[in-house]
Amino acid sequence: MPLIQHKREAYWFYRFLSLGYDRWINPLFWTPAMRTRALALATLDEPDVERVLDAGAGTGFTTVGIVEHVAPARVTMLDQSPHQLARALAKPQLADCRKLIGDAERLPFDDDSFDRYVSAGSIEYWPDPRRGIAEAYRVTRAGGTALVIGPVRPSHPIARALARTWMLFPAAAEYERWFREAGFGDVRGAELAPDWYRDRRGPYALAVAGVKPAPGPGPTAAAAPPAAEPPVSRARFAARFALGSAAGFAFVPIAAALSLRRRLAKP
Repeated sequence: MPLIQHKREAYWFYRFLSLGYDRWINPLFWTPAMRTRALALATLDEPDVERVLDAGAGTGFTTVGIVEHVAPARVTMLDQSPHQLARALAKPQLADCRKLIGDAERLPFDDDSFDRYVSAGSIEYWPDPRRGIAEAYRVTRAGGTALVIGPVRPSHPIARALARTWMLFPAAAEYERWFREAGFGDVRGAELAPDWYRDRRGPYALAVAGVKPAPGPGPTAAAAPPAAEPPVSRARFAARFALGSAAGFAFVPIAAALSLRRRLAKP
């Protein structure tokens, strides 16, 4: 398992990342244009959309896109990081959204609770992505749509090595397979990338959506509950946290340099 895919390490990773996430990190990796393209798959403008869950909402960047289509009072934001959600509290357009601390692999909601489920930039931290998508199926109502947005395993060997150390980067085909195994139908996707991404060997990220055909839990919901992560010594935790964080932060100067090169190349 990649080092920041452990929930304890991810919690502390975002404790520090949240300080500059909206200003320095998000603009490089998850842009408004990417958000618009991804959220189009969720069909948020349909008249039957009254309850929307943003699972792994973080600082609320994706939620801001959701509330352009759905009244904020109808949107629930959930994240395991209080530090990330604290940033969302400062955004006036999200003031009326419900905000909860919770786990995307163990959602605190009844079956069929939401018309739309959205999760952006969260799956890469789930120790068991199949369980997270099974939970997405369970809490989405019959006829509703679930949308998951996440990174794809890099093609470049150096980037791939860093990715393996940092967090989960699924293969593109795994997203669709996990959705179909969970029970979703009408599975469809869209490739996403910031302006600086130019690797033709594979997509940077994917948005994948599916429609829930029937009420109740799906076929993969009966799996054993997620096991508690075993305790680790402070020294081992510190080493995992430091190495995983270093691998993650290594992507920032790379993306910044490629973004700058892209800007300079424009006429």
